Amino acid sequence: MTASQEDDLQLLLEVFLEDKNNKKIEEELKQLIEDRQNDIEMAINEMIKTNVDLAMENEKLETELLQSSSSYLIKKNVPKKKMKFTSVENPKDDRQYLNISCSFQVTTQLEYELQQGQALITFEDEQVAQNVIKRGRHFVKLENEKVQLMAKAVPLKTGVSLQVHTKISKKKIDVSEIPDELPEEQMRDKLALSFSKSQYGGGEVEDVEYDKKSQTAVITFLENGAADTILKHKKYPLYTNTNCHQVVVSPHMEKHIDKLQVFSGISKRTVLLTGLQNIQENEDSVEDDIVIHFQKGSNGGGDIEVAKCALKQPQIVYFEADLDRKCLIWEL
Repeated sequence: MTASQEDDLQLLLEVFLEDKNNKKIEEELKQLIEDRQNDIEMAINEMIKTNVDLAMENEKLETELLQSSSSYLIKKNVPKKKMKFTSVENPKDDRQYLNISCSFQVTTQLEYELQQGQALITFEDEQVAQNVIKRGRHFVKLENEKVQLMAKAVPLKTGVSLQVHTKISKKKIDVSEIPDELPEEQMRDKLALSFSKSQYGGGEVEDVEYDKKSQTAVITFLENGAADTILKHKKYPLYTNTNCHQVVVSPHMEKHIDKLQVFSGISKRTVLLTGLQNIQENEDSVEDDIVIHFQKGSNGGGDIEVAKCALKQPQIVYFEADLDRKCLIWEL
């Protein structure tokens, strides 16, 4: 409603109050009030439509962001490693038993397929390797004749380095495979009651976080050590109204990743040699000849750490980051 309409309404209202029997004024007043209500409803509908449009646009932007970010996701298979604990610390009091913390530095290895007729050679000095690559063409004596080999940089894939921090709680446990047969509040109470039974290794329960959709829960005990007793068994009895179910119990772990770095796979000390396709000697002899040639300073070489060639079939080698020397080394 405009300012002029507001003034008209106010004027008619004053006249009507002075003469309530004036039917004409009453009709005009009703019409103005009805017009104002219509204007308000239209404004509200417009606001609702605007909010719906904004919500749809926001959802669209979130979807686009998720799709664009998926191209940066990193998936690597981390190999299993045996761990050896070398020392034990005795805590001063029970408060230090709340969590077990551990951190891992993970640096992925870069797989490289050495093709038939190729060789890899790693120098101790990265400058020597770069000079060999810069020179490009090398004539190496193999099978009593000189063979032309081309020196190139090793084309590697992208690598990842990160820190994984893990905390294993001494007061919390994870519970899974909870039956979906009770309302959420009732099941929460049954979980608290079942895990407080001392005859099964339980203890006084401080809190229960129950997710009905995933049929999982996190149980927090009041005292330290209760989680250890329960986790000696993989199953625990959960009593509902008429049934006893064996639910799965596991340690409660909090994990996060820190210092994620993506690095380019460029080895500063390793050189790729090509041109060995027609060599009939055994690989050990060819590797020895390559080492002899590239060890000589007169050939632009230097001290060599390792050499490997593939004459009969491709071979897989793995490069890993040498953090001290800030380059990549490789191993079979």
